Amino acid sequence: MAWTWRFEKADGTETEPAVQPEEFPTQGDAESWIGEVWKELADGGADQVTLLEDGSVVYGPMSLHAEETAG
Repeated sequence: MAWTWRFEKADGTETEPAVQPEEFPTQGDAESWIGEVWKELADGGADQVTLLEDGSVVYGPMSLHAEETAG
């Protein structure tokens, strides 16, 4: 099994990530990686990500933009 991320603009078109990912052996490894680099990815132009397992969508798209709350 290979877990990978697809990087997308807000309209769903694929984009090149600012940080090159690898294929991950587990879902947990993939999620840990995205948790570490999501801000760099967002700063680099990706708006959302979709998690894939062997090419099939597991979940997503998931926004890379922090939720803004009225304070």
